[in-house]
Amino acid sequence: MSTDLAIRVRGLTKSFKDHQVLRGVDISAPRGSITALLGSNGAGKTTVVSILSTVLRADGGSATVNGFDVDARAADVRRSISLTGQFAAVDEILTGRENLALVARLRHLPDAGATAIEALRRFDLLDSADRPTSTYSGGMRRRLDIAMSLIGDPPVIFLDEPTTGLDPQARAVVWRMVKELAGHGTTILLTTQYLDEAEALADRIAILHEGRIIADGTPAELKRLLPPPTVEYVQKQPSLEDVFLVLIGASRREGAGGGPPSAAAGGSESGASGGAA
Repeated sequence: MSTDLAIRVRGLTKSFKDHQVLRGVDISAPRGSITALLGSNGAGKTTVVSILSTVLRADGGSATVNGFDVDARAADVRRSISLTGQFAAVDEILTGRENLALVARLRHLPDAGATAIEALRRFDLLDSADRPTSTYSGGMRRRLDIAMSLIGDPPVIFLDEPTTGLDPQARAVVWRMVKELAGHGTTILLTTQYLDEAEALADRIAILHEGRIIADGTPAELKRLLPPPTVEYVQKQPSLEDVFLVLIGASRREGAGGGPPSAAAGGSESGASGGAA
């Protein structure tokens, strides 16, 4: 395994009773990068994150996080990661300061109080530090939840649909923090169903559909999977949403056969045509 990869997944499979959720998923995330796992509801995104964070065991395949096998070295994986799920996991009886200090003590940090204050300041929550989190808005709880996940500066962070339900202002704060984290060397695996979020944040995007990765590449590489637009007066470049919808349509037509298209290969024979003004 390359030491430059913080996350490496090969052939991951998972079923629940007779329902096969993952059908051989491959993902790689370089250290210090933001990798987006993009897919609609039910595609298997949360299942992938649950396996990588050792909450679930895979049926087949292999996965390493921060150099540790998720099955054989689960305790080391847990020490290397932080996970923010789809719903804020804050204690509503405690204040914002108390929630953060509790996590700092659980991570055995030397000055839990100072760590809590710094996290509150970082996420613009200092004015609400001593209010019970039951009085926080949805956006404030989400920001606090993410702040809690960053205590101790884990090298790998899983963000499972972190901006679901947030207003535009709170969403912008989360986006800014994600970019700052990656800029300081943190590896982030972000699951989302928002195409603009993946395009704005991710260095690489893997599109998960019906338990398979059907495309993987940089946003620019994925856009090149569609034919170039017809130019008359104004050129209209394909958006990431165009790519996503075409790839899912092609996957449904082709069924389970065949592998995912290679983003680096360039053009596609999807039959889609570019628009013109």
